[in-house]
Amino acid sequence: MVARERKRAKALADLARLGRRAISRAMDKPAPAPLAVATPAEAVVRLDELHSEATSALREALERFFDTREPPTAAERARFRYPEIRVTYEPEGVQPSVKRAFAKFPSPGIYATTVTQPEAFRAYLLEQLRPLMHDYGAAVEVGVGGDEIPYPYVFERGDELSREGVTAAELARFFPVPLLSAVGDEIADGTFDQQIGMPRPLALFDAVRVDYSLRRLTHYTGGDWRSCQSWVLLTNYHRYVDQFIRWGLERVREKGRFEKLLLPGGSLIEGSTPEAQAEMLIADNPWHRYQMPAYHVTAKDGEGVTLVNIGVGPSNAKNITDHLAVLRPNCWLMVGHCGGLRQSQQIGDYVLAHGYLRQDRILDTQVPVDVPIPALAEVQVALQEAAARVTGGRGGALKQRLRTGTVVTYGDRNWELHWSKERRRINISRAVAVDMECGTIAAQGFRLRVPYGTLLCVSDKPLHGEIKLPGAANTFYNRAVSEHLEIGLTALDILRHERESLHSRKLRSFDEPPFR
Repeated sequence: MVARERKRAKALADLARLGRRAISRAMDKPAPAPLAVATPAEAVVRLDELHSEATSALREALERFFDTREPPTAAERARFRYPEIRVTYEPEGVQPSVKRAFAKFPSPGIYATTVTQPEAFRAYLLEQLRPLMHDYGAAVEVGVGGDEIPYPYVFERGDELSREGVTAAELARFFPVPLLSAVGDEIADGTFDQQIGMPRPLALFDAVRVDYSLRRLTHYTGGDWRSCQSWVLLTNYHRYVDQFIRWGLERVREKGRFEKLLLPGGSLIEGSTPEAQAEMLIADNPWHRYQMPAYHVTAKDGEGVTLVNIGVGPSNAKNITDHLAVLRPNCWLMVGHCGGLRQSQQIGDYVLAHGYLRQDRILDTQVPVDVPIPALAEVQVALQEAAARVTGGRGGALKQRLRTGTVVTYGDRNWELHWSKERRRINISRAVAVDMECGTIAAQGFRLRVPYGTLLCVSDKPLHGEIKLPGAANTFYNRAVSEHLEIGLTALDILRHERESLHSRKLRSFDEPPFR
C-alpha cells in the first residue's frame, strides 16, 4: 500500500512538472491575430464561436484528465482563453456630439475587453456595438484574448468536478484556476492603471469578473443566472415574495407578455401548468436552502422582472448587487420596510428616498461618504406616479401617505441602543426614515452604473413609542405588502417604456468605458 502511494505521488509530481512547463509555454504563445468584422451581429457570432471552442476544449481536456490523468499539452492549454473584442475609433473630423449616456467614446483610441457567455449577453452587446459602429464609424475586431478561462467556470452545476480520486489541488497543477489577483473592480472604482500602449477598457467588467459573479449568483439565489431579468426588485422580507409569486402566477396565466414563473431550485410554472401542480411546486419549493433566493417572471421580449429576497443588512445588499451588476440590469429598486422618524407619519405610509445618510460603512473605501449619491429624476418620477396610480391619491392626498426625504442606513440593527449618540446626526440630516439596506443599494447603483431607487414602507416609529411588536406587525403586513409591491412593479413598467432616458448621465464619469 505504501509503495503504491509513493509511486502515485511520484507520478503526480512528474505530471506537475510537465504541467508547469506546459503552462509556461502556453502563456508565452501569442494569441492569434484578431479578425475584423463588418457588423455588430457578426461580432457577437464570432465571439460566441470562439467562446464555445475554448470552453469545449477545456471541458474535453478535463474529462480526459479525469479518465486517464493525462494533462493538457501546451498547444491545448493555449486554447483555454476567453475571446476578446477590440474597438478602434480614429475620427477623421470632429467627434460626434452624442447625448446618450452610453455607447460613446470619451476620446479616440483603441478599446478592448474579454467576453464570456456572448450568446446570453447578445442583446446587451448589440445595444452597445450598434451606436459605436454606426455613429462613430468604429472598427471592430474579434480574436482570442490573453486571459485563461478558470476550469470551474465551464461546468454548470459544479458537481461534475467531484470525481473520485481527483482533488482540486491536482487540477490546479494543470488547468487554469480562479485567481483573486485577476478579479477586481478597478475599472468601476476608477483605480485602473492604464498602461501606455495598451488598449483602454471597453467595459466595466471583463470576462473573469463576470464569470466570477455568474457563479455567485447561482449559489446565492438558487437559480440559473440566465433566469435573472433586466428589471430587478430587492426586498428584505419574505412576505413580499408571497405577493410576487401571486402576481407572477396571474401574469403567466394571462398568456400575454409574460411567459414563465421561475422559483429557487429551478421549479418552473407556465401558463399551461395545472393549478394544483403549480400550488404544489410553490408549497414544496426549497427556497430556504439559499441565502438570497430569487424569483423570476420572464417575458417574451426579455424584459421581465426578478425579485430577490436579500434578507437584512448592508453586507447582503452589497453582496448581491456586486454580482447582479455584471448582468447590466436596466434598474434595481428597493422595496422594503423602514422605521419612520417623524410624528406625522403613520404605519403603512411610504417613504420615497431622495437622499441617503450612509452609516452602513461598508462602501466607505469605494464610495467615500463625502461623495453625494444623487436621486435619479426618472426613477423618482416613476415611483411617485406609480404610487399615485396604485393608491388612487394625487396632490395633497398622495402627500398624506408618501413622504420624500433622507433615509439613514445603518449597519447596526440595534442603533436605538446608541440613541444618545445618534440623535444629533438624525436631527441635522433631517432624515425621515431609517433602514439597513437602501443606502448601500443606492451607493452600489451609483458605483456600478445601474439606475436605482428606493420606496420604503413605514413599519414602526421607534422615536415615538410605536415599536415593532408581533401583533401590530402582522396587521401591518397583511394590509401593506400587496399594495407596496404593486407600486414597485408599476414603477418598473413605467421605466420600461422610458428606457432611453433612464440610463442617466449622472452615473457616468468624464472618462468612462464606452459600454454601459
